[in-house]
Amino acid sequence: MGKDAVERARPELRGSDLGILGIEALHYYVRDLDRARRFYVERLDFEELGESSPGLREGGRQRSVAFRAGECVVVCSTPEGEGGRAWRYLRIHPDGVGSIVFRVEDADRAFALLDGRGGTPVQAVQTFETPGGLIKTFVITTPFGDTTFRFQERRGDVPLFPGFAPYETPRGGKNGLGFEHFDHVTSNFATMSPALLWLEHVLGFERFWDVQFHTDDVHGEPGEHGSGLRSVVMWDPRSGVKFANNEPYRPHFKDSQINVFHEENRGDGVQHVALHVSDILACVRGLRARGVEFMPTPAAYYELLPRRLEAMGVELEEPLDELRDLGVLVDGDGRDSYLLQIFLKDSAGLYGDAEAGPFFYELIQRKGDQGFGAGNFRALFESIEREQRGKDER
Repeated sequence: MGKDAVERARPELRGSDLGILGIEALHYYVRDLDRARRFYVERLDFEELGESSPGLREGGRQRSVAFRAGECVVVCSTPEGEGGRAWRYLRIHPDGVGSIVFRVEDADRAFALLDGRGGTPVQAVQTFETPGGLIKTFVITTPFGDTTFRFQERRGDVPLFPGFAPYETPRGGKNGLGFEHFDHVTSNFATMSPALLWLEHVLGFERFWDVQFHTDDVHGEPGEHGSGLRSVVMWDPRSGVKFANNEPYRPHFKDSQINVFHEENRGDGVQHVALHVSDILACVRGLRARGVEFMPTPAAYYELLPRRLEAMGVELEEPLDELRDLGVLVDGDGRDSYLLQIFLKDSAGLYGDAEAGPFFYELIQRKGDQGFGAGNFRALFESIEREQRGKDER
């Protein structure tokens, strides 16, 4: 049943949106929880909020620790024995995003809409009461590989999730790098049409932006060729939540970095998540000082940048030399409308461990531009291809 039919059958559900308030957290499954803790606390300066209670650890057969900077919350879970959710995910995939948590106004209404539109709930809405209030929550499966979506309604002063045991005082970082919120989620698919249709007809998202290109001019040695992608961004206009979705683009489908991700991840899934920052130059300087590595930007990018900025009518507040030194990318569509972005190396590259996975973070600072850096998409694509070639050579 489509969303129009649902609303005709149940007038109380009239209105296409699910009441999403935003992305509340990422649930990330890892083999090495101590390594994850060092990354978030020591490298990214996130604070450690708490962990799963003994009862939840035993029942769920996994241990979870939550980290936060600004409104960005990442819950890292590792298996303790067999049979738990983290164990089932990691039995198939390298480390990666196993679930995305959305905060909603009304969990019962969101469930009814999703169920009526053909969504696939894992269970009915569950209610957990605490001394400070209550949590209503449910999970649905998705076309994003083995990544599920959780919808959560909060009332009152309640923990991050049922069974979460917060520390009396958060430990570790102080968010000195200025992380603010999740900007968007990017996922890779062998074919993305099912995901686009699902986002539109089940979640009620709308098309926001799209691009396609091929990098036949990206050559290394004679006989090498480039590859391409198609990308479509879908969004929830009310909350501003955005999902970018990529698939390989012919003719060199198998060589596309989107297909390489699919092979390394052993299926479709979340490629990267963008974290919005208050001052990207200060953030990148701080991260580099902490030993964080970023994907390299081709030197030609900065040689061509002044001409691109002039064509776009963009006047930067930031010194061009500093952007070049830090490797920060620029895109925009007018004098007071541009964005700055940069991409961390993927986890496998950061740790030298293929099972750490191909997931990575993007940093973005928006200065009036709400787009997706169409001019930078190609630079990122080329950068990832060069990184993948470097892995093959090593």
